[in-house]
Amino acid sequence: MPIVILKVLIQIIVGNFSLKKGFMKTYEQVKKQLKNHQYTWLITGIAGFIGSNLMEALLSLNQKVMGLDNFATGYQYNIDDVLTSIDSKFKKNFTFYEGDIRSMDDCKKAVKGVDYVLHQAALGSVPRSIKTPELTHEVNVTGFLNMLIASRDAKVKRFVYASSSSVYGDSPKLPKVESDIGNPLSPYAVTKYTNELYAHVFDSCYGAEAIGLRYFNVFGKRQDPKGAYAAVIPLWFSALLKEAPVYINGDGETSRDFCYIDNVVFANLLAALTTNQQAIHQVYNIACGEKTTLNKLFAIIRKTLNLPDSIQPQYRDFRAGDVRHSLANIHKAKELLQYSPLYYIKEGLNIAKDWYVRFLDPLL
Repeated sequence: MPIVILKVLIQIIVGNFSLKKGFMKTYEQVKKQLKNHQYTWLITGIAGFIGSNLMEALLSLNQKVMGLDNFATGYQYNIDDVLTSIDSKFKKNFTFYEGDIRSMDDCKKAVKGVDYVLHQAALGSVPRSIKTPELTHEVNVTGFLNMLIASRDAKVKRFVYASSSSVYGDSPKLPKVESDIGNPLSPYAVTKYTNELYAHVFDSCYGAEAIGLRYFNVFGKRQDPKGAYAAVIPLWFSALLKEAPVYINGDGETSRDFCYIDNVVFANLLAALTTNQQAIHQVYNIACGEKTTLNKLFAIIRKTLNLPDSIQPQYRDFRAGDVRHSLANIHKAKELLQYSPLYYIKEGLNIAKDWYVRFLDPLL
């Protein structure tokens, strides 16, 4: 290899390492701030995958956490798992309300006395939204509006909500930039874009501080492997651990920007606590800025589990409503929120592997 190219590669590697080290330092500063000041947080959808990870992070930092869930897609064992994994002295800081965001009374009860709302409750899944668009609308739009109104009336400091990369729809442009979206391809995508519009209107009409996070294919511990709408990574881990077939929809060259759960937790805390006025009333891509095809993902998971190359996936038809390629531009989040991924896909899968191995089979 020519010496000039080698020097450039070394500079890139060192530069990336220094950048990641810098954002790790930012994360440590955020955690230090929370350890020194106790706030009250409401997490909707707390019994779900992302909600329970936010719950664990905040309780571990001695924060007061209120949780709201109706267990439509979340599980009591996610909450129980958090409470058994944290220091017992923090458990007193947790309060749970079993309720539904479609009920304004439930929303008002849960948000009382809250400083920050992390709104994660939703009915996910493109296929489910195509099958039941009315239910998806009730939860994702009516429920979202209820939470916005309740948060406004309770004068919460900030409302941070989960949006989705699905809002980019049929836009062929890569990587995805927040200001440039296409036509939605599913009722689920419509609901998430509607959330962003409502958040913008509540800013202009009521001065409500809201920040939207467009998640790109989040994965990690407590992600549900069960059911027809299970996410691809826990589904494949589960299948490979059981020596069952792994199915890929299409030719396997469909690509995604997979994002480890700790990156999402980091982004939520940054969005809630930022003092940068330019960062508020915005929506951000939360991802790694790294494209991975389904074929490559399968190979990485297979290697992570130390399985032989002879194990191959089975291919079937493309799924209606699915986006062919998804890749995020995360420059805006880096510049305004000081966000950057703490872990990329291989690192995230290595960290998550132990949880998948220990917990997937008992949950099936």
